[in-house]
Amino acid sequence: MYARSTTIHAQPSSIDDGIAFVRDQVMPALQAMDGCVGLSLLVDRESGHCIATSAWETDDAMRLSTERAKPLRDEAGARFGGGDATVDEWEIAVMHREHRSGDGACVRATWIKMPRDQVEKAIEFYRTDVLPSLEELEGFCSASFMVNRATGRGVSSATFDSREAMDRNQENARELRNARTREMGADILDVGEFDLALAHLRLPEMV
Repeated sequence: MYARSTTIHAQPSSIDDGIAFVRDQVMPALQAMDGCVGLSLLVDRESGHCIATSAWETDDAMRLSTERAKPLRDEAGARFGGGDATVDEWEIAVMHREHRSGDGACVRATWIKMPRDQVEKAIEFYRTDVLPSLEELEGFCSASFMVNRATGRGVSSATFDSREAMDRNQENARELRNARTREMGADILDVGEFDLALAHLRLPEMV
């Protein structure tokens, strides 16, 4: 499974308009393309940092959709009141859902950089060590680990039932993040906390 994420630095006042456009226009258009298995949208209303991620059955399906998706991406950037969108492509290495998220769910995402020759080892470590620790955090719903083998970049995303639960587990999550990232031999590039504005993914369990 593969994913393409589009990051937009939106104007906070335009976020609701952007969410509506992604929900009503982008999502149906992508779901009509061969190999698309869903879309999620993360928003940070304070900073304007918004990330739309489409998931695909194969790398070929994702790449074939690139040009068809570009006008949608450009229009989404305009609706969010942002500038040019940044696009990243990933392999979905681990996906685990304990239960589906509901209204009010939030996501904590951690971007890391690891040696390219250690990506497979990092995936296994995430699967066997990081994921069980994430499951113990209050309000845990699901988690995923996506990697780009060519660059050595990765992103871990954990979804929680509510902002309150995510706030309460923040210190435990920080300790886990620092310890496990060090054990993976990786560097933390960024950490973000988001509202889960849209989540329509048909991804299989990939633990």
